[in-house]
This record gives sequence, structure tokens and C-alpha cells, in this order.
Amino acid sequence: MSLLVVDSEKCKRDGICVAECPLRILEMKDASLPPSPVDGAEQMCIRCGHCVAVCPHGAMSLATMKSDECAPVQKDLLPRLEQVEHLMRSRRSIRTYQDKAIGREKLEKLLDIARYAPTGTNSQQVKWVVVNSREGVRNMTGMVVDLIRHMISEKHPLAESYRLPGFVKAWEAGIDLISRGAPGLVIAHAPKDYMMAQTDSTIALTFLDLAAPSFGLGTCWAGFFMIAASQWPPLQQALALPEGNACFGAMMIGYPKYKYHRIPQRNAAMVEWL
Repeated sequence: MSLLVVDSEKCKRDGICVAECPLRILEMKDASLPPSPVDGAEQMCIRCGHCVAVCPHGAMSLATMKSDECAPVQKDLLPRLEQVEHLMRSRRSIRTYQDKAIGREKLEKLLDIARYAPTGTNSQQVKWVVVNSREGVRNMTGMVVDLIRHMISEKHPLAESYRLPGFVKAWEAGIDLISRGAPGLVIAHAPKDYMMAQTDSTIALTFLDLAAPSFGLGTCWAGFFMIAASQWPPLQQALALPEGNACFGAMMIGYPKYKYHRIPQRNAAMVEWL
């Protein structure tokens, strides 16, 4: 089956798909003919679906992506500027959670949204590990604390600058300043040798972060966990990531215990126009 499938009856020969193809692997050889792939298109195509999505007539399909199987964009559901601005300005890092489990179906839906985050050349190499229990998160947090103890004993420069002894003291007193007692933890991982692994993982987690409030959930970037996952063997073994993969981001997640009522001020954007 050909890579590109064009419904010649629906196609209006307007060249929109040709103009929008990221790798320019479509061409219009004749204004009276539908677009066709250039030589070598099969090998170059990244299956991003731009040509399918941009055709207003539903004439374009890929062998792996039929036009009528792709959900239409519903303009009435797209948020207004004011709504987007308010969402992004009011977003908060949540560090105090309710003692309430997160339903697996809710997390699955959230991750289903996050998978639409852009990735380098549509590689879609970000994968997930979800720790969906307070006990599970606490067990892994204990391993992070072990790394912190090791850093303190080795007099690591970060031990003083990040005041790490205080985190250990709090942990031993029953206060979790690392994972904040969150009932869930979402970890993004990807191949170590993939050049865009860090960027793609960060974008995917940001999608998840911004979508979480619509499920009644809140998140917070798990910085200490990410540091430990990158270098502490016991935690790496517990995560059991596929051979060749590494953690490139993690977020605490749960139901916020408190609501925020105002938007804190931030410094003005620092911009240099060229």
C-alpha cells in the first residue's frame, strides 16, 4: 500500500498539504493532479500527520493514518485567549495533598493527553512509569533520602547549598519535604542516546502538568527524585527502566488539600529584541 493515499474526488488541488509538510516530501507535479510523494518519501516521512490534519477537505490519508479515523478539531471547544492566560498564570505547584487515592482510569486519561506533546521528528520515544500509591511513593522517597545522606557524608557541595541535612532531619521526624506525601508519582523516561530525550520528556510532563487541574489534580516537579534517579543505583534498580533508558523527569501528583485564591506576581519578562 502506498504511503500517501489521496481521495481524488475530495482533493481540491489547493497545495495546502504540500506547503505544510515539514520535510517537503509532497509535490504538485501538475495543478490538475492531486499531490504525490517525492522519490524516497517512504524513508523520509516521520508520520506526523500534518498533511492529514491540515487538509480542509478530508482528502489526505497516510497508510498508517486514515483521515476519517482522526478526530476533527472542534472550534467551539478551543479556549479563548483569556482562558489560556488565566490557566497558565493561575497554575500552582502543589505540595500539600489530600489523603486520597487517584483512580487509575483518571491517570490513564491524563497520560493519554500528555502523549500528544510534540517530540523531535515525531519520534514519540517518551515512556512512563507511574507509582500510584502513597506507600510506593514513600518507599522510593526513602531511597532519595539515602542518597542525600550519602551526599552529606561525602561533603558534596550541594549538601550545604541546598541545606540537605534539614531534609534528612525532617524525614526522620516524619515530615516528607521531598515528595511531600504525594499519593502518586509520574516518571518520564526515554533512551539515553536519544538527543531530544530531555526536551521531549520535559514537554510531555508540562502537558500533563497543565492538564492535571481539569481532573481535580495538582502536580509538582520532583526535583530531588530526578537527581536521585539519574545517579543512585538502588532507586534505578527499583524503577527497573528498560535497558538503555533513563529518567528525564518526574512529577508528584495528587488531589490538592487547599485551593489557591490569587495569582502571585512575577518579574516582568526579560526580552531582548533583535
